[in-house]
Amino acid sequence: MDKMHFAIKFLLICFFSSYIIASESVINQSDPHANSTNFFKKVQNFTDSSVKLESFSKKGEIFADSSRKLESLEKFQVILRGNATISSENKTFKVGFFAPNDALSWYLGIWYASIPIPTYVWVANREKPLKNLWSAAAEITDDGKLAVVDQDSRNIVWETNNVEKASDFRLLEQGDLVLLSSDGRIVWRSFDFPTDTWLPGMNLTAEQRLTAWRSSVDPAPSRYSLRLNPLTYGEIALFYSNDSDSVDASNLYTYWTTGNWSGNAFAGVPQMTIPYIYRFEFLDPFTPTATFGYTEVPLESGIKPQLTRFILDHMGQLKQFTWSQQSEVWNSFWSQPDNICRVYALCGNLGLCNGNPLSPCQCLNGFRPVNSVSWSKDDFSEGCLREGDATCRENDKFEEVGVVSHERTMVVLFSGSRSECESACLKNCSCVGLYHNSINNICKNLYGSLLNLRNITSDSTIKDNLYVRVETIGAAGKKKNKKTTVLIGMICGILVILSIGTVNLYLRRRKIMRRKGEDVSGFQVTNLRVFSYKELHAATRGFSVKLGHGGFGAVFQGALSDSSAVAVKRLERPGGGEKEFRAEVCTIGNIQHVNLVRLRGFCSENSHRLLVYDYMPNGPLSTYLKHGNQSLSWDIRFRIAVGTARGIAYLHEECRNCIIHCDIKPENILLEEDFSAKVSDFGLAKLIGRDFSRVLATMRGTWGYVAPEWISGVAITSKADVYSYGMTLLELIGGRRNVEGPPSPGGGGEREKEKWFFPPWAARQIIEGNVAAVVDHRLGDMYNEVEAARVGLIAVWCIQDDESTRPTMGMVVKMLEGVVEVTVPPPPKLLQALVSGESFQGVAADSGRRVPQEDAGSFDAKASISVDSKDSKSSQ
Repeated sequence: MDKMHFAIKFLLICFFSSYIIASESVINQSDPHANSTNFFKKVQNFTDSSVKLESFSKKGEIFADSSRKLESLEKFQVILRGNATISSENKTFKVGFFAPNDALSWYLGIWYASIPIPTYVWVANREKPLKNLWSAAAEITDDGKLAVVDQDSRNIVWETNNVEKASDFRLLEQGDLVLLSSDGRIVWRSFDFPTDTWLPGMNLTAEQRLTAWRSSVDPAPSRYSLRLNPLTYGEIALFYSNDSDSVDASNLYTYWTTGNWSGNAFAGVPQMTIPYIYRFEFLDPFTPTATFGYTEVPLESGIKPQLTRFILDHMGQLKQFTWSQQSEVWNSFWSQPDNICRVYALCGNLGLCNGNPLSPCQCLNGFRPVNSVSWSKDDFSEGCLREGDATCRENDKFEEVGVVSHERTMVVLFSGSRSECESACLKNCSCVGLYHNSINNICKNLYGSLLNLRNITSDSTIKDNLYVRVETIGAAGKKKNKKTTVLIGMICGILVILSIGTVNLYLRRRKIMRRKGEDVSGFQVTNLRVFSYKELHAATRGFSVKLGHGGFGAVFQGALSDSSAVAVKRLERPGGGEKEFRAEVCTIGNIQHVNLVRLRGFCSENSHRLLVYDYMPNGPLSTYLKHGNQSLSWDIRFRIAVGTARGIAYLHEECRNCIIHCDIKPENILLEEDFSAKVSDFGLAKLIGRDFSRVLATMRGTWGYVAPEWISGVAITSKADVYSYGMTLLELIGGRRNVEGPPSPGGGGEREKEKWFFPPWAARQIIEGNVAAVVDHRLGDMYNEVEAARVGLIAVWCIQDDESTRPTMGMVVKMLEGVVEVTVPPPPKLLQALVSGESFQGVAADSGRRVPQEDAGSFDAKASISVDSKDSKSSQ
């Protein structure tokens, strides 16, 4: 009998094992995007909430319909166990157990089910992971709470805090995990307890906040949070907390804020008034019950909105992402603080922020990470400590760091020489460093911690070098009986080093000579000069005079050895290796046009990537769009419009490889001494061949200038540049920025409320023939009315919703020159919807009509097919 029981058990085990393996095989075949780097993806789910919930009772294994109530089940209900998952109705999200660090720790969480990249939006037991997937379970307990349980020990590691008993469990389509009472009311929802991700439909309050992960693989809460400011309830702010669980405002340090709510937008984020796919809502602002959230608004009827999310990443930056279905990547569209080094205490005590977004922190010379394991996981919060003996000594030395800023340090000022500064510091172990001004002999000795160390330039009041206290090499822990051994070792080491150094010097000289030969041979077809980093450092006086900062990097003024003025752009995020960089620079260097800024040379030395351009003495166009600054005459404005159009048209239509600029805006239109316009930053986006249509995946641009197709997720053509040019043209006519600070609620009248977001108001005036209302009032009547009307109509044609109805840049040049007649365009419906508050549904669909060509002598909707035909054919 015992043998028979054993045989039956063995057969049952084999049967269920075969069932699970077969199920896993089928599911893996249907999911070609399974990520092999995550263990939970290797063992695929075989349940789905749209069909059934996998449930277990004390009596054994049962399957229950998702609508079954708790009262009809046993004492507890197992919702999930092991690798099982539950999907939302339309398979947008999944809930289950995942391991972000290769199966070492398991968490109950929610992630996107419809994309191949594992992207987690919510975590339950973020502080108490489970170590064994097969003992991990999510259960509804006998008191109606959702709990994460270790079934081996029966320990509850996390549970919901609902007071009312739940009898139903749902994962909603927007990613919200909810518990429902017996009468269908929500008694608990995950949206009320967000982790690091802010999804559409989720609200933020003073206590309902985002909290960043501790590192890229550790979901535990860090010290960074995003919430309503608990002091004013009228703005969203990023906080650093001395205690990650604290909600006390006195324990929070604010390092970025949106500014106060004005009724339409936050004062510091005027871009949010251009909601192509978002609608923001602030309820009860400036009160303790204030809530702020956003929803998606589809561009066309029946088209599913792009997946979008805001995330407070583990390095303390708030970032906005949209999913590109075509290229299958998350496009980063916006982030704050824009400079990662402005994140408070990112690198911890004595850690220096270098600005590299991939690896932003480093320890100073003479220091090492406190926790090298955490450091390797991008958790730099513990900072650095002294190498060797951590105990301070009176014979410590001072290491020069450079001109850097710091925070949260007690400063003692007194008059004295450099040696007196050091002597005073060495007498106190709390002294960590000092500044000394040799001109006025002022000492600034620093005590305590050194946070937010970062290199600075001329935009700061700090001019003196920082010296940090470090251990004298060889002074600590050395014993007299080791001196002889050390001396012998040093002599032997010197001999070995000399031998190696001689060989190395010979090899380096050969390498330098070979590289020089490559430089000459690789660039002999261009007029580009190859600069050394040392040359450019000297030319810019240590990068001290900053002209501006764009999406690709900072620009500094300099002068070469022949006294010619140059502008040096230091690229912050160069892609590819040295060979790829040089090949791209070679392509850009061959592009010569009177309306494009000339590239004179470059530097590609170690990790440095710099481009050297001609210096434009009158600066960018954006300088002249601010009231109070110099105003440009109409003749100059018209020449700028024509010159800019010619430059962009050359990039699109006359280069061997068509180049989409991707960032046309006044900041990238530079003015020569005679105010001739020259387009800058071309070629820094990806170079695309003649079949460029629908292949550009990387998102660029600036809010207020980007075409609707950037945000709607479709791929980009050269018509995106046309849209940006049209927006810039409106600013040029009006002598103002398109987005200005919104008026206060109830003030300024309806006219002013419309005009603070300029394009829709200006487009309506131009279409109605009232271009005089749009022209910069500083011009008075000193402008050409015919040219102004023509430029205004061209601008509105350029900002049409449907890219197929926009002219090419070649056609724009002809229209500006008067070769082609310009007719009255239809109003851009997306912009008008912003003013009227209408839904965007159906707007793009209605605005995309095509009309057969009839008259090639004028540009209107009828001619748009012929205008676009060259572009379309080249993309096939």
